[in-house]
Amino acid sequence: MNTHAKGFLLTTTGGLALSFDVPLVRLGHGEMWSTIALRSMTTFAVGLCLWAVLRMLGRGPAALIPGKAGLLAGLCYGLSTVTFLAAIFHTATANVVFIVAFTPMFAALLGWAFLRERPTPATLVTMLVMVAGVALIVSDGLSSGHLDGDLLAVATALALAGAITVGHATRIEMGLVPLVATILPAALSLAILGSGGLQVETPGWIIFDGAVMIPLAFWCLATGPKYLSGPEVGMFYLLETVLAPVWIWAIFQEAPTIQTLAGGAVLVLALIGYSVFQMRRAARAQRA
Repeated sequence: MNTHAKGFLLTTTGGLALSFDVPLVRLGHGEMWSTIALRSMTTFAVGLCLWAVLRMLGRGPAALIPGKAGLLAGLCYGLSTVTFLAAIFHTATANVVFIVAFTPMFAALLGWAFLRERPTPATLVTMLVMVAGVALIVSDGLSSGHLDGDLLAVATALALAGAITVGHATRIEMGLVPLVATILPAALSLAILGSGGLQVETPGWIIFDGAVMIPLAFWCLATGPKYLSGPEVGMFYLLETVLAPVWIWAIFQEAPTIQTLAGGAVLVLALIGYSVFQMRRAARAQRA
């Protein structure tokens, strides 16, 4: 198997695994903070096990959190876990995944603000189009009473963009940071729950999500850039954006509103157009 085919297989697997995150969380039928605690504790335990195994094989990082940069990225990842799962409980799934698709554009803005990496004209145009798409979705949330959930999804995109920016600025290996950073939402949710215990009707779905699907998705999507270009990998993140609402509709019969679908279509088409443009530009540069 050539390297491009290997990258295609890895990123397809990662994108598909990630698309089942929200349906599995919903299938757990749990209270919000209980769900955050159970999923986060499971993912943290898997992260520790992976680190221990990699260390035994001589391939793991020396530290779970690599210095101050790792701590800052971990804080961003931990916050994104809380806001993402909370958003699922406060607005429609389609709203959440469509808005979180804005993450690359937030990363471009943060890179511009803190790293002085001026976006290309194509990035700026894509950003403006995507802002229009997010505005459509958020305005729909405002009229339907789901604005708080939509804003939590915006906070998720911003937190993930912050983690991406830290990793890009420092070039430090942070493959396990998103997994071990789940100790933060786990501790927060357990503190809020107190002695009441976890209230999850079907915990097996949440445990399966945290122990298998999330680590598999993160590992595949983090490994993909070794074999594919950044824009190509970004295309496979869109699998969650497109497929998660389909799984929710099939399982729970929760159909997105026309306005949400319109805003989501704007976001997805803008990202696809931008990724295709970037890949063609990279191919021209390579030929030159």
